[in-house]
Amino acid sequence: MRTKQAILIALVLWTAVIVYSYGFLQTTGQAWVMGGVIAIVLGGSQALSRSLFSLMIPPGREASFFGLYEISERGTSWIGPLIFGMVAGATNSYRQAILSLVVLFLAGMLLLAFTDTDRAVLEARPA
Repeated sequence: MRTKQAILIALVLWTAVIVYSYGFLQTTGQAWVMGGVIAIVLGGSQALSRSLFSLMIPPGREASFFGLYEISERGTSWIGPLIFGMVAGATNSYRQAILSLVVLFLAGMLLLAFTDTDRAVLEARPA
């Protein structure tokens, strides 16, 4: 399986976890199992995304590209909590708030699906 497809699958799994937590989560035991699934998917998706990103960096530019990666990660980390808080405040429902986060995973899926990662990797290789 290719890295891009594996990341897309991880995003689908994240979406499934959110939908599960919205519609089916009832017990503490289910929450523990869901936490385990989240741990597996989170670790794998982060490792895969960093790996794919590193392949798209031209040699000698690693520091600047990973600096941009970290800044963009930190600079956007407030979006999820903001959406969650706004929806929870507007609906008075944590279930609605958690479901609203699906939008972020769908946006990530679309962005990645339409990114030509193969071309980026080829263009990053030395001539």
